[in-house]
Amino acid sequence: MSSTVLITALTTARLDLHTLAPQDAAILQDFLLANRTHLAPWEPAREESFFSIEQCQQRLTGNWLSMESGQALYLAIFKQNEARMIGACNFNNIVRGIFQAGHLGYAIAAEHEGQGYMQEALQAAIRHMFEQQGLHRIMANHLPENTRSAAVLQRLGFEREGLAKSYLKINGVWRDHVLNSLVNPRN
Repeated sequence: MSSTVLITALTTARLDLHTLAPQDAAILQDFLLANRTHLAPWEPAREESFFSIEQCQQRLTGNWLSMESGQALYLAIFKQNEARMIGACNFNNIVRGIFQAGHLGYAIAAEHEGQGYMQEALQAAIRHMFEQQGLHRIMANHLPENTRSAAVLQRLGFEREGLAKSYLKINGVWRDHVLNSLVNPRN
């Protein structure tokens, strides 16, 4: 693991996307606590310990191990020249070989919704995954009522592929999800 506090991965016109190291757990914790209520309808039920500094540090350690093995990329989103995390995007469950695909997940702080930050961040991150990491396919799924996620994915060129019944346990209930994908136009 790097001793650098924040490793710049990508830069856009307004944003910096960084990987967070375990020693950056307070940055992640601040984001999670500030957006706990905002993100709750879209995420699994969270125990109180999920928000502890120790758990944030453990997750970041696990993220590094997954990234080092090529199975994931976890990026925190920051407005340029600011230290407060405003969102996250991650690519996980990356399978290489004949599949070359992974799942995309993302979240934005309530106060930064509707300003185009997520689309800007995802454009850069997806380009990186296609051009630098060689992925052929990226999958992103959302709850049917999550119209903001649906709109972002549509603007990014994702195509709806179907509906998965009882796909993920969100906020304590098994929920259907809309399945979407984006195929690398270059391969």
